[in-house]
This record gives sequence, C-alpha cells and structure tokens, in this order.
Amino acid sequence: MTDDRLIVALDVPDALSGLSLAEKLGDAVGFYKIGLGMLTGGGLALANELKQEHGKRIFLDMKLFDIGATVEAAVRGLAQFDLDFLTVHGDPYVVSAAREGAAARETKILAVTILTSLDRADLDGALMREGAIADIVQARAGRAFEAGADGIICSPHEAALVRGLPEAAGKLIVTPGVRPVGSDAGDQKRIMTPAQAIASGADHVVVGRPVWKAADPRQAVEDILAEMQSPQASHPNGRT
Repeated sequence: MTDDRLIVALDVPDALSGLSLAEKLGDAVGFYKIGLGMLTGGGLALANELKQEHGKRIFLDMKLFDIGATVEAAVRGLAQFDLDFLTVHGDPYVVSAAREGAAARETKILAVTILTSLDRADLDGALMREGAIADIVQARAGRAFEAGADGIICSPHEAALVRGLPEAAGKLIVTPGVRPVGSDAGDQKRIMTPAQAIASGADHVVVGRPVWKAADPRQAVEDILAEMQSPQASHPNGRT
C-alpha cells in the first residue's frame, strides 16, 4: 500500500533509468524526488510523465539560489508543471521571491536549512556563523517560515526542534539523510532511520540509494514502509 510519507529519490543518471525504476516500484511508491543531477538527463520530462501519465506526486529538488527576480521567474516557470514540492535555499529573500513565483499554483515551496551532507567542519570551511548546527537549522527554519515557506528541508536530527517552533504550525518538515538499519551512510553525515525520522516529527522522509542500489528495489521499499508504519515511528506528541 502506498504511503506518501516516503519519497523515493530518483538519483539515477537519466530519465530512462528513472522511469525504469519507477516501473519496478509500481504502486508501492506514490511520491518521487527528482534532483539537480538529472536536470540535463531529462529530469523535467520525467517529472511531467510521472505526474501526468502515472499519477505520481513529484518533489523537484532544485535548491534554487539567485537574486530575487531570477528566483521568482524560475519558480513561475517550474510551477507550470504542477509540481507538488520545489526546493529553494532558505534565505528569507529567496523564499519570499519563490513564494511570489508560485503564487497562482499549488506547488509548495520548501526551504533548505543546512544540507544533511554537511557537518560543523564543513560550515567552518564555508565561513558560516559559529554555533551548533541544530541551532542554526532552527533559526533558518523560523526565518524561512516567516518569509512564506510551506515547509523546510532538514536533517532528522533537527526535526523535533523545528517542529517545536510556533511558526512551524501547519508547515511541512521533509527529511533527507534517512537510512534504513544496516544501510551505508554514503555521503550523508546527519542520518536517522525512517522510523526515527517520523517519530522526530518529519512529515516526509526521502530515501534514495538504499532503494535504487538494492538487489530488489520494491522489497527495499516495502521494508522501509513497514518500518515507517511500526510503533517505533509513533510521534511522542500523538501526531501520525
């Protein structure tokens, strides 16, 4: 049974590979993420085909970042594809511009806080402000919500903190950096299992490599779904 809390990342080389994987997964998956890496490999065409011909929900993970007018124009163009989620960087002016660009559409704007592949040493190298990552994520999430974001992207480790913000009421929390028990962390540094992420307050979890690298991708999805629907995934505050 499909559970749209799970978003499968089609981080494969091209649209044909993505469509092939989606066909293998069939009705087990109803929500897919298509990222920047597939943009030149037919990513937008695949997004449209999965949406219009297969009835799937689509998360276009572009992480847009530019001057406000450019972001607004880009979002306006992308939103015409009736996407479900679209990511931009979490700077307030970027979020505000994206919100303007999507104003007449149903596309939800998700703001990226801190990439789940980064740790404190990476932030130091990028001259980011001092402090714990969790505190920075919480502060950026609050500002993004105030600027009009429909939701935010953060590590599962920060989901509970973000969920506790007054500004987070009615907003979405989407967490990459999710790995089933026993999976290789890959390039992620702040990870949790699917059940832990849901229990921490995530509305959606994004899983890619553990699915598309599996010998049996559909079985891998079914195992993840079973974990997400287990008692371990219950929210302490009663949310389901």
